[in-house]
Amino acid sequence: MPTPTKGPRLGGSPAHQRLMLANLSLSLFEHGRITTTVTKAKRLRPFAERLITIAKRGDLASRRRVQSVLAPRSRTNKGVVYELMANIAPAMAERDGGYTRITKIGNRAGDNAPMAVIELVMEPVSAKQAVVKEAAKATEKAAPKAEATEETPVAAAADFDAAKAEESAAKFDGAVAANADGSAPEGAEIKGNADSMKFHVPGSRWYDQTIAEVWFKNADDAKAAGFEPAGGEAAQQQGE
Repeated sequence: MPTPTKGPRLGGSPAHQRLMLANLSLSLFEHGRITTTVTKAKRLRPFAERLITIAKRGDLASRRRVQSVLAPRSRTNKGVVYELMANIAPAMAERDGGYTRITKIGNRAGDNAPMAVIELVMEPVSAKQAVVKEAAKATEKAAPKAEATEETPVAAAADFDAAKAEESAAKFDGAVAANADGSAPEGAEIKGNADSMKFHVPGSRWYDQTIAEVWFKNADDAKAAGFEPAGGEAAQQQGE
């Protein structure tokens, strides 16, 4: 069962409301703009725009569907259906929505009801909107290519300072400086970070992403030099 529209209904029943909205749509499509209350204009807007969306398809089924709403038993209203299908809908072809515009014009004399003008937006799409639309299409087209492109790994040597590594290794007993390209020296596999004074063993959580300035042959040498296990002793427990 469809969810009813929130707020008070136009007319006394759902059928009466549908007829009121159909008659308002007929007047809107025939004259291009109508003056009505703000409440009716807000209810009319999605109703009329839905009919325009259907009419934009341009086929026979769409024409019959629009006619069943606007002119189910009246021949006089078929001219409005033709106007919608032949002129209004093609003019909206470049628009993805927003076919109508509501402008408040103050209150009505007598009952002080808020009034508004609802009109069709027949102006061509602006150049700015066209550029934005084309940019969105280009982004969607390029997105699969970007996803398919493999990520280029960042070389650790780009952030490695060989001179700093030599200087850091000289400060700590048992420390070995990394090779010129940042790789591990022969016989050393424990990574040490001179700034944080932490060491990492192979297989630990941060081992692969750590760029070592100094290396140690084992965890005991790292501890003797004043380094602590990163993440605690359990996280840097070296296996046999």
